[in-house]
Amino acid sequence: MKHRGIAMGTKGMVSSAHTLITSSGLNILRNGGNAIDAAVAMANTSGVVLPDMCGLGGDAFLLYYEAKTKKIHCLNGSGIAPKKASLEYFQKNGIDNIPNSGILSVSVPGQLDTLLLALEKYGTMSFDTLIDDAVDLARNGCPISEKVARHIRTDFDKIQNSKELSEMFLDEQGNPKDAGELYYNPDYAVTLEKIAQNGRKVFYEGEITEAIVNYSRKKNGLLEFDDFKEIQATEENPIHVKYRDYVVWQTPPVSQGIIHLEELNILNQFDLSQYSNTSAEAIHLMVEAKKRAFADRANLFGDPKCVKNPIDQVLSEAYAVQCAGKIDRNRTSNIQDMIEYNEMGHTTSFVVVDKEGNAVSFIHSIANTWGSGEVVEGTGILLNNRAGGGFNLIAGHPNCIAPGKRTMHTLITYMITDEKGNLKWLGNTPGGDNQPQWNMQVVTNLIDFKMDVQSAVEAPKWSDVQTTNVAKNIENILKIESTVGEETIELLKQKGHHVKVIAPYSCSGASQVIEIRENGVYYGGSDPRADGCAIGL
Repeated sequence: MKHRGIAMGTKGMVSSAHTLITSSGLNILRNGGNAIDAAVAMANTSGVVLPDMCGLGGDAFLLYYEAKTKKIHCLNGSGIAPKKASLEYFQKNGIDNIPNSGILSVSVPGQLDTLLLALEKYGTMSFDTLIDDAVDLARNGCPISEKVARHIRTDFDKIQNSKELSEMFLDEQGNPKDAGELYYNPDYAVTLEKIAQNGRKVFYEGEITEAIVNYSRKKNGLLEFDDFKEIQATEENPIHVKYRDYVVWQTPPVSQGIIHLEELNILNQFDLSQYSNTSAEAIHLMVEAKKRAFADRANLFGDPKCVKNPIDQVLSEAYAVQCAGKIDRNRTSNIQDMIEYNEMGHTTSFVVVDKEGNAVSFIHSIANTWGSGEVVEGTGILLNNRAGGGFNLIAGHPNCIAPGKRTMHTLITYMITDEKGNLKWLGNTPGGDNQPQWNMQVVTNLIDFKMDVQSAVEAPKWSDVQTTNVAKNIENILKIESTVGEETIELLKQKGHHVKVIAPYSCSGASQVIEIRENGVYYGGSDPRADGCAIGL
């Protein structure tokens, strides 16, 4: 039985992790905007209502389905490392690991360029018409959501260490504000208005650039003016695999969307439909496919400017057969990634379809909760910690930090078409390195287990996480919601999985899915693990 009903509409559908984000998208669709216009407005609003997860200081990726051509476009707005961020710099300064917070963890933000490029190529409205909700909330007060309130407490030290974050999210006694209280970020409202008035240049070559660079210098960071001139969002060819009778599309490297596709390609070699989605047999196969794909992520992929990514090889049928052949249906494998997992990636994502059938699957993030913890004075911009959370200092590794390099990115987002190119589903989820796992689960729920969109995102979730135990050995822990049932949990243990049972709906994530039905009705599903909803027109 579903926790929520399916949202339905015929003239548009929006699904997001926050009701005010969904509202922004609907406002634009009602006023004649297309899916791209709505997505830009939603991204702007997201940066205010979910400031712990996203904003102008972060990165963004999107897939855009153009209904008249049935073509899927991909925009990559991932940031770059500063020119001073070389391996030698960190070695010279005795830094063994890139800090995961603070000014050295920051990469040059790519989100704004993504939004402006999307509008220029596929939108119908101007940026100044798509900031109204965000500006109003930032200037006149935004209610703190339950999830943001939790993150104020879980990252209290990071909030306390920032004068700007403290003023926004702590009360006069220095205690965390509660859900439902208002916070204000008038500087962010002014920043959005400056961008609307002056365009891209003010952020990447002007007044806002100077503010960020001066702040970085003051904090002994590495950002310089020329770093902002170098960054540019790009349009790229999405990658895809055939899964059952459908084609699944993903964002290419530097996005780890390829890992999602590799998982599905391996699962193509098994008939999951003979099982239930909560069966030990199906979950075991998915976990084992995940382990093999994640090992490839750690060892093979990086910035295409610096690394030759073996996309065709990894997504080939022969490679999938080879990987599937190594899976023992009765015993789990011990495959080590060699790269520390990012479980703290708190991102947000959303999906939108307009009345013409154009659609956007969008995801953006400042990496970890509250990013670097660094808010640029006078701008309201909270900078990301993508460099600290993504790069490493292993010489020769595909993801070793280098000047101007893009880190292998956790952000991914997908679309699914039928064999004639008609869009059937679009979806995504936040969650750092959980994204390929949870997206795999939702896609199999939709295709293999024939679930509706709401049931697919509500179904029990699991997350296979690699960690170091007390004996300094690397092991996999399978975190799984108790609603899969005691029998499944016991059978997974018998197969050798180190199972950690967690409460229902506690696997985090905020999966969003829209289905386009053959009769023109849009179905929307939104994960109850977040504060959002799906609403149709």
